[in-house]
Amino acid sequence: MIRSFLINKYLSKEFSKVILNTILTFFFLGFIMNLFEEINFFKDIDNQIYIPMLLTSLKVPSLLYEMLPFIVLISGMLFFLKIKKSDEIIAMKVSGMSNFSVILIPSLVSMILGVIFITSINPITSVALKKYELIKGGYERDKDYLAAITKNGIWIKEKKNNKSNIIRAASLKGNNLMSLTIYKFDENNNFDKRIEADYADIYSQSWVLNNVKIIDKNGIILESDDEGNIYESIYNLEKIKTLYSNLETISFWKINSEIKLLAERGYSTKQMETKLQKSLSFPLFLLAMLLLSGVFTLGLNYKENNYFIYFITIITCVLVYFLNDFSGALGKTEKLSVEIAVWMPILIIFIFSSVGIIHANQK
Repeated sequence: MIRSFLINKYLSKEFSKVILNTILTFFFLGFIMNLFEEINFFKDIDNQIYIPMLLTSLKVPSLLYEMLPFIVLISGMLFFLKIKKSDEIIAMKVSGMSNFSVILIPSLVSMILGVIFITSINPITSVALKKYELIKGGYERDKDYLAAITKNGIWIKEKKNNKSNIIRAASLKGNNLMSLTIYKFDENNNFDKRIEADYADIYSQSWVLNNVKIIDKNGIILESDDEGNIYESIYNLEKIKTLYSNLETISFWKINSEIKLLAERGYSTKQMETKLQKSLSFPLFLLAMLLLSGVFTLGLNYKENNYFIYFITIITCVLVYFLNDFSGALGKTEKLSVEIAVWMPILIIFIFSSVGIIHANQK
């Protein structure tokens, strides 16, 4: 019992070191690559280097969160190759441990890491990414077209003929934006007039306004105007129903409230529901990737030359990425339910890994 405890403690400690080093490696690589991107963005703007560095520091943690499944896969392969190369695994087998027992502790560490990232790290990265977008948005040159969903309704900004329009609607019901108000500004961004309508049919980009009332900047209702009941927009129903800000700025703890808000405004909740399911499945996704790394190392005959295993790692990362992407696309197009689209890739990896682990455990 004591021997087993000491071995498990050693495995958890050594695997934690490997995964920490891998995370730090990815962090510094991501920091350098993103820093060049931010410097390139600010190259025509008279600014100091601290702004690109600040923005990079705010963005890179969210990139690490997205890359964590692949970090776990690579860490697992490095760890298992290490204990095979040093013949530590032979000593563990002599003490009565199987390949499955060796994989068990890193698997638990991976799941715990996933829970920590979802419940504690994700809220921090979402706040940091929101701050990143806020700071960088202040330097964006093309801000003619913006849209957002808030507790106060749906807001859209457009620019036409050097004149700005700000549109507010209470909600989206069917094809219609309800309680619509269009605030119109002149070339100098001075308020000109507003157009009010009970609702607007936005099925096409030519919105049809119902029960239109036009009010000038002095609050006087105009009896006639050249606006009519047609408003030309770059948005239609399809664009607006799928419109949302960067999902990575939404904390795990706020997903349910965001889904409720989207449903109340009449927006599609598919993307937010997908994010919820991905968050719930994240610890198991990390576990599946760790098991996969065990299959590729403990399940294969060890050779001094590990290039073949490194090649398998790269191919696996690419295949998993495209499997997730393809499955997600099926969910967004409603070919599959959100739950199946998210959990299917994990289930496939688990089935493959389970067969491989059983084979490896017999060695």
